[in-house]
Amino acid sequence: MSIPLPLGMPPSRNEPRGLLDALLSRRYEVVGPALAASGKALAAPIVPAAAVTEAPGRDVVVELDASAAAPSAAGWRPVRYQLDCDLDDLDDVLAFTAPAPLAVYVQVDDPALADTARALTEAGHIPGLPTGHGPGAVADFLAVLAHSETGFVARADTASDVLALLSGTAAALSGFDVRDAMAEPDAGRLGRLIPEAAEALREILLAVEVDDTAAVIDGLRELGLAVN
Repeated sequence: MSIPLPLGMPPSRNEPRGLLDALLSRRYEVVGPALAASGKALAAPIVPAAAVTEAPGRDVVVELDASAAAPSAAGWRPVRYQLDCDLDDLDDVLAFTAPAPLAVYVQVDDPALADTARALTEAGHIPGLPTGHGPGAVADFLAVLAHSETGFVARADTASDVLALLSGTAAALSGFDVRDAMAEPDAGRLGRLIPEAAEALREILLAVEVDDTAAVIDGLRELGLAVN
């Protein structure tokens, strides 16, 4: 069943999350600069587990090393964990129960992308969408996630890539053609989504990891999306 994303209705009194609120994340090698990052469009920063020696005092995403010990369920927990793995290690990841939500980027070819995403959602994990996959594979991936409860995270190189992800996710939720939506994203239409529709989209697209959040924010403004 598709979820309609209507336009032009009065905003909700509950003030749901906006389309770009806490959308963009980036990776830091150390905790200090991550804690200093601020802005309405910025999601929890990503830091390697080895860099976190105590509770950081704000939400962070902790990047796990597949060769290191599993995190303990005791004490402080991040907003989620993040892990990159090869397809050969997927069965071990599927069997792992993390003490916080776990986002997993699996290094696979296009034909396996949707199947691995489905396996991750069935295990209760959050699929990660890496860069470099073709439009057909991404469309199949989004078709899986549009009907899941986990949502997904993604990586992007440019503001145009982020806009395409937003557009493709909206299309997947609405039952429109995802390939067309990603090839020719309509920033104006995305900007006119009512708050409830934007919130529905963001319940699926949890965050997008980029290398330079400032550059991507500037690029999104140039593409026609209002970024506070």
